[in-house]
Formats: sequence, C-alpha cells, structure tokens
Amino acid sequence: MMQTTFEQPDAPTRHLEDVRQASQTLGERLTLNMGPSHPSTHGVLRVLLELDGETITKATLDIGYLHRGDEKIAENMQYNQFVPYTDRLDYLAPLSNNVAYALAVEKLMGWELPPRGKALRVLCCELARISSHLLGIGAYAMDIGAVTIFLFTFTEREKIYNLIELLTGARFTTSYTRIGGQVRDLPEGFAEKVEGFVTSFLPALTEVDRLLTRNRIFMDRTKDIGVISREDAIAYGLSGPNLRGSGIDHDLRRRHPYLDYDRYDFEIPVGTVGDCFDRYLVRMEEMRQSCRILQQLMANFPEGEINYIDPKNMLPPKKAVLTKMEELIHHFILVTEGIDAPPGEIYCAAENPKGELGFYIYSRGGGVPYRLKIRAPSFANLSILNKLLPNHMVSDVVSILGSIDFVMGECDR
Repeated sequence: MMQTTFEQPDAPTRHLEDVRQASQTLGERLTLNMGPSHPSTHGVLRVLLELDGETITKATLDIGYLHRGDEKIAENMQYNQFVPYTDRLDYLAPLSNNVAYALAVEKLMGWELPPRGKALRVLCCELARISSHLLGIGAYAMDIGAVTIFLFTFTEREKIYNLIELLTGARFTTSYTRIGGQVRDLPEGFAEKVEGFVTSFLPALTEVDRLLTRNRIFMDRTKDIGVISREDAIAYGLSGPNLRGSGIDHDLRRRHPYLDYDRYDFEIPVGTVGDCFDRYLVRMEEMRQSCRILQQLMANFPEGEINYIDPKNMLPPKKAVLTKMEELIHHFILVTEGIDAPPGEIYCAAENPKGELGFYIYSRGGGVPYRLKIRAPSFANLSILNKLLPNHMVSDVVSILGSIDFVMGECDR
C-alpha cells in the first residue's frame, strides 16, 4: 500500500507568549459611533470614536444635526421679532438668552435700563442659572448611574418653573424680554415667593451635596477624568463653569459688569484640577451664589419704571393706543417697521449658565440687522473634545460629556 506524505512549508515558529504580546501591540482599531441618538449626548451630538480595545485613540465630533439658521433668520426680522428665537438657543435657560440678546440691541441703540428694569433682568438670569444647573447636574448624575439625584433636582426645578410661569405667563419658552425692558412688572407677592423658594432650596441642595459629592462611585467616575489644563481652556475659548473649573477666575458679571452686578455680594467659584469633578463642584457652588444674589435682590428691589423711556422707539401704553389716533399710528409704524436702530457694529456678551453668550450686530440703520452673529458657549466648549477624549476609556466619554454640560440647540443654532 502506497503512502503519500506532505511536507509543511517553512514557517517561523513563535512561542505562545510572543503571539500574545504581538496581539497586544498590533491591536485592531475599531470605529464606534456614539450618537446622534444616544441619551448621554444630551441632544443630537455624534462622536466618532476610534478605539484600541476600550481605549480611545481618536475622537471626531460631527455636529449640525439640529441646524436651524438662526443667524440668517435674525437678518430678516425686526429686532423684537427675534426674541422668541433666542428662547430656543439654550432652551434650558431661555430667560437669560432673552436678556443677553436684548442687552446687545440696547448697546447698539445706546439705551440703559432704569434700576428696576435691571433688577428684574438679574432675577430672570439667576433663576435661569439655577434651573439650568439643576438639570445639568441631575442628568449628569443619572448618566453615571445615580438616578435619585435626578428626582431631587427636578423637584426643585419644577418650583422654579412655577415662579417663571407666575412672572411671565409661560413655563419654558417665555419670550418675556423686550428690547428696552420686559413685558410686565413683578406680580403681587412675587418677592415673598422667591424668598420662600430660596429658603427651601438651600437645604435641598445640601441634601444633593451629601448624596453625591462624597459618593465613592461618583468620585471614581469623575476625579482625574477629563482634565482640562488652564492653557488648553484658554486656547480653546472655553467659558463659564468649564473655564472656571480649570482654575481661571473669569466671570463676565465681575470682569465686565452689566445690569449692576457689581453692586451684589457674591463669589466666583473656581476649581484647582480642571477635571470632571471640579466642573461639577463649580456648578454646585454657583447655585448657592445665585441664591445669595436673589436674597439681596428681593431685600432691596428698586422702585420705578421697568422699561427704557423713548417715545420714538417704544410702544405707547395700550390704553392710549385704543383711545388716541396719534398713539395708534405710532404703534402701527413700530410694529410694521421696527425700532429705528442707528448704523454701526457692536458686540455684547452675558454670563449665561453655559458660558459667554455673545451677539455681534452690524447695522446699516433701520429696524432689521444687516448681519448678526451668535457666540454660542456650547459650540466653543465642545471644540476641546477632539483633544480631551483620546487616551480615556469608552465609559469615560459619558462622564466627560456630562461635565461639559452643553446644549445642541445652542451649538447648532
């Protein structure tokens, strides 16, 4: 019986340990899509992650899924008509968006509100700051697994919405601000309700602090994760809690005071490490400082007018419009043509919960801006993620995104 034999070709032989080491050094790269429908991306952010195992080697942000062209819309609208669109930028703090935009147009007009009008806007901005931070921290804790915190923060946020509804008539997109003032004054008994909210809110915030700040799991997920150096924070144009979390004491309410913020006694919290934990601590302390401002405000709320007085560019009283022909004609002209803005260009920014919200306006005169550009803090804050995410684990992406606290409606605007 014949037997056929086959010789194996020459091949290098390797020890099992050599094979194992080679597989580790020549690991296969995996591309992973995170978003745009992932709950921890807080909107429609898409992050393309290149992975080596569970370690991120490259991160690419893909934005624009929510783009609405707000800036071009503003260039085809009268100044007051654009106020409702500012509600939809950072839709977690619409009141402060309204104020930032109105301040920019008023700077172009050369207007300054009376003290009561300024105080009313400070009230709106600080309530919006607390509300935004409550949602940011509640959702952040839930992303990491602490669902109870979400229930605490939303309970307090609902109380703020009750105040906002009482003040503006709406709970979410209020469109309360007007160029030159506000729609209406404080309702009767509103100061007492704000003081009551602050009194009950501070103990609730302390309870959230006790549940979360020294929680071992939360600390492990946030401490020394997503560290942003001072130099990088400045280079990437970060602002708000993300900038102050990196140890930079910069707040427009202090550096470039507006709305008489220099008359209030409050502190600017800053971090020391610049990690996710520091950014969380900054937002927690900012809510306490906002309560300090609200307490001072309610104790000494100014009297007088809430709107700038300019008979040519402000709507006449409704009673006069219904009874006098001249006021009716003036009302018709203002509504159809808008305020008569002078030619020129300005930039004005306010310290919003997410950071510096700025408006650049180029006017050629008349009631419609020739050019309008929005400096959206969420857009600038997200720009650092391409550098920040590499060398972290996949699970760290959720912690880092939550610590940035962005809103895609503002980023994509």
